Amino acid sequence: MIRAKICGIQRIEDALVAAAAGADFIGLVFVPERRRRLAVDVAAKIVADLRDRCSNAPDVDGLFADQPFEEVCQIIATCGIQFAQLCGRESPEYCNLVQQETGAKVIKVLHVAGSKDISQSVNDLETLLLSYQEAGCYITLDRLVEGLQGGTGQSFDWEVAARLSRKGYEFLLAGGLTPDNVAEAVAQVRPWGVDVSSGVETGGEKDPAKIHAFINNARAIV
Repeated sequence: MIRAKICGIQRIEDALVAAAAGADFIGLVFVPERRRRLAVDVAAKIVADLRDRCSNAPDVDGLFADQPFEEVCQIIATCGIQFAQLCGRESPEYCNLVQQETGAKVIKVLHVAGSKDISQSVNDLETLLLSYQEAGCYITLDRLVEGLQGGTGQSFDWEVAARLSRKGYEFLLAGGLTPDNVAEAVAQVRPWGVDVSSGVETGGEKDPAKIHAFINNARAIV
């Protein structure tokens, strides 16, 4: 069954909705200057409340981007986060150190340019995929938007991801996904999982109906 991640959670109510909808992961943002960034104490309370109130709680994924190693490790420990999603230019060595120091698993975001030749994009990404997988990382593919770290809310050519999938690579697909297009994306790409944030929001807030629809539609493809 395809995995589903609901990112940009800011309230315990939204975390519980994601859990009830069957999400495998929720994402909490710690990237500076991002709209959904959480204070560490707020994030820690969401994690603690989720585990207290949900017998089958999703894994919690903290998002970081080019932040000091000590800061990342401290937040992971304070909040009890199982995954660190690294959205910047972190090296495989940095990712491996985070895993060794904290015990958290690392999801490394690889950004896909919107204008590159598809074959060239696949070749470039395959080289990166191998280096980060050798460092023990999970992978997310997201759209490259210059100057923007973390979720972009924009899609890229899914054929790039589909070719990597056909080569046997596993990854979370992100970028511009919504309840309306996620089934098409899954059918074309066959990713290991899908990752969404703004695509399940209405007026900048998480929408319970969209969260349920997103996960149901993603898993409707056999």
